[in-house]
Amino acid sequence: KVNRQILEGAKNLKLVVRAGVGVDNIDIAAAKEHSIDVANTPQSSSLSVAELVFAHLFALARFIHTSNRDMNASDAGQFNDLKKKYSNGIELRGKTLGLIGFGRIGQETAKIAISLGMKVVYHDHFLGTTKLRFDHLPFEPVPVMEMHSIGMDEVLGQSDFISLHVPFGEGMKPLIDAAAIGKMKRGAGIINCARGGVIDESALLDALASGQLSCAGLDVFANEPVVKAELLSHPKISLTPHIGASTREGQDRIGLEVAQVVLNKLSKN
Repeated sequence: KVNRQILEGAKNLKLVVRAGVGVDNIDIAAAKEHSIDVANTPQSSSLSVAELVFAHLFALARFIHTSNRDMNASDAGQFNDLKKKYSNGIELRGKTLGLIGFGRIGQETAKIAISLGMKVVYHDHFLGTTKLRFDHLPFEPVPVMEMHSIGMDEVLGQSDFISLHVPFGEGMKPLIDAAAIGKMKRGAGIINCARGGVIDESALLDALASGQLSCAGLDVFANEPVVKAELLSHPKISLTPHIGASTREGQDRIGLEVAQVVLNKLSKN
C-alpha cells in the first residue's frame, strides 16, 4: 500500500502508477496534498479478467471445479457413478448474464457473453448508454451494438448469472448483501473477479445453503490473504487466488502501459 507515510517520506516523488485497474491501495488525498500524480493502467488487464469470469462460469456450469477433485480421488469402479453425478450440467447459450458495473472489464465480459449467445443486461451508475465494438470478430465492418443500463434490481431479478465489476474501498458496505441476493432469481449464480468486499461472504454462504444461489465463482476475498475456511471447502464455489489480471499477455500490456504513463509524465515536464 502506498500510504501517507511513504508519500511524505519520498521527497522527490512525482508520480505513482498502479499496475492494474483500481487505485484503492494508494492514499489519493495524501498524494494530492504533496502534488504527486496518481495513475493506473485501466486498459491492459480487461480481457484477462473477463476471460477468468468465463473460466469460472464454464467450471460452474459443468461442475469442473468439483469433478476434478472427485476424479483425482476415485478409482475405476467409481467412474460410472461420477459420470451420473456430473451429467446434469447446463449450457451458457441462451442464459442471461447480468453485469453490475460496465466499465472496460464489464464491456469485455459482455462481448464474450454475446459472442457465446448469452443475453446481457447491465447496471452502471455512470454509464447509461454505450456502444460495444466487436473488433475481435473477423467481420467488416466491425459489428457495433448499442446497450443501455437498467436498474440494479432489474438486473438482479432477470439474470441467471451475475458478474461484478465495481470498485470497493475502505468504509464501503458490501453491494451484494442478503437483501440484494434475495432479489436474485432462485438458483442463480454469482461471479466476483472485482474486489472481495463487494459481496457479503456470510450472506453468500447462507444463500448457497438455502438454494437461493446455486453456485459462486470467487477470485477475490474480503480479508485476503486470509480466506474463510467455509469458502475454501465449499462444493458450490469455484476458487482462484486473485489472479484476474495475471496472464502473461496481460502483464506484458500492463508493463507497456506503465512505461507509457511515465513517458507521458516526463514529456509534460
